[in-house]
Amino acid sequence: MRVLRSGCNARRVTDPVLATLETYFDAAPRPVATTEEVGPFTLFLRAEAAGWPYYARPRLGLGAEITSDDVRRARELQRQRGVPETFEWVHETTPSLLQAARDTGLTVEECPLLVLGDVSARAPGRRVELVAADDDVLALVVGAISAGFSGSDTVEPAKLTAQPRLIEAGLLCMAAAFDDDGAVVGGGSHSPRGATTELTGIAVVPRARRRGVGEAITHILVADARDRGVETVFLSAQDDAVARIYERVGFVRVGTACMAAP
Repeated sequence: MRVLRSGCNARRVTDPVLATLETYFDAAPRPVATTEEVGPFTLFLRAEAAGWPYYARPRLGLGAEITSDDVRRARELQRQRGVPETFEWVHETTPSLLQAARDTGLTVEECPLLVLGDVSARAPGRRVELVAADDDVLALVVGAISAGFSGSDTVEPAKLTAQPRLIEAGLLCMAAAFDDDGAVVGGGSHSPRGATTELTGIAVVPRARRRGVGEAITHILVADARDRGVETVFLSAQDDAVARIYERVGFVRVGTACMAAP
């Protein structure tokens, strides 16, 4: 059992928690990506031109340390494939990659990784609804999420890619948040893979913030995950301040999610 720290509070987390997350990280992109192996990495590549460009991750079950030469070889393959030279990993699982990535000139962003504790999902206090694959509001939800992350109050319909297909297949759930006039002001999603899911893209436009909208989105996504039999719900927070918000609703920090790019 290891002890991880979030702020000044020590959290005790067993290794199987991180192993569960590693299995998820390997499985999550595969329905919409192809893969190539390069040294100790699995390189995920979008299967469709409009899809997410993805990244390289340490191969599932890797026990060896990663060197800067390993990172350079992976970056060379990424350049050959015309994809971003990006990497994602969990620091506690692959600690050697942090310095190896920095040694090749990559900038590493370190984000708190949190898992939901044994708490029950509460009913949303705001108007938040799950969105069906054929719902006309889906494009607006994706647009609202983009607007929220860019700090804009202007919500425009976004071009949909694999979202409807993934929702139909049960591999994606999206939620929409509305204001009192029925306008979409935020959204979020989770992507179940077996008994594990990740909450992603929870965002609210500036004019609707500090009203419990983000918390309401989180609660409806968690409730949906529990209804699907999901046992492990997790997310990566932008920083410690955001992590503390999620800790107040029952999440516990278990590690550090790292993202590296030039």
